Amino acid sequence: MLLYGLRRGEVLGLSWRDVDFGQGTIRVRQQLIRAGNRLQLGPVKTAAGKRGLPLLGIARQALLYQEGMRVLGSPVTAWSRHDLVFGTRGGLPVEPRNLARSFHRITADAGLRRIRLHDLRHTTATLLKDLGVPARDTMEILGHSRIAVALEIYTAADDTIRRDAIERLNQLFDTGSR
Repeated sequence: MLLYGLRRGEVLGLSWRDVDFGQGTIRVRQQLIRAGNRLQLGPVKTAAGKRGLPLLGIARQALLYQEGMRVLGSPVTAWSRHDLVFGTRGGLPVEPRNLARSFHRITADAGLRRIRLHDLRHTTATLLKDLGVPARDTMEILGHSRIAVALEIYTAADDTIRRDAIERLNQLFDTGSR
């Protein structure tokens, strides 16, 4: 979530068919949402939320690990047909509130101050800005639908810049290369 600035529902809705190790990409296409008393997969928040991102560094390693866990076998459930990347030990989708609870427990155990899970998204945006990533590319990485009109009209998105941005962000977190 911190590397890509994904929304909680986008992470929990990530499907294995959206992870392409060969091409080195992740496609964000759906989210896990609560509708009444049940969880369901639905479209991302906005049309701009549908996006492709480079699969680099620590995200690649984490997903390869997760893929290995999946191959080792988790129980077959009704949700397994959705092939979600992140699920419970029983193969069910992760309840969004439980992800937030786990995040708060992990940060508390690490002695960090309490922040909302969604604040990771704000942190990603700030880090990208501090790295000098153009606002238009940050907008597309985060899946925002709008920035200031001047930026929308006078800037162009660049796949190379987005890839470089994620690579530089990855280097901030990749302690193995130091």
